[in-house]
Amino acid sequence: MKITEIRIHLMGEDRLKAFASVTFDNEFVVRNMKVVEGTKGVFLCMPSRKLPDGTHKDMVHPINQEFRKYLEENVLKAYQDELAKNPQPAAEEKAPSTQEAK
Repeated sequence: MKITEIRIHLMGEDRLKAFASVTFDNEFVVRNMKVVEGTKGVFLCMPSRKLPDGTHKDMVHPINQEFRKYLEENVLKAYQDELAKNPQPAAEEKAPSTQEAK
């Protein structure tokens, strides 16, 4: 299974940096993957749903580490490419100060 398209939608939030949609073999798409900022840098989260007990369960996920690495490397590269084309202001720069709001 090969990635044939990656679409990145930048969010520019404190932790949530972007959403990604990935198309495989021009036949199957997975939407709502998330690029998240963690303590050790950005990483890829799979689409998930919230369960009644408050936990989250991935709706899709790679079966093996080799494919997970392939997917994450490609999505994070597409994220970096999109950032280079459309730099995002830092979260604190986006919020208006109290002086500006008056």
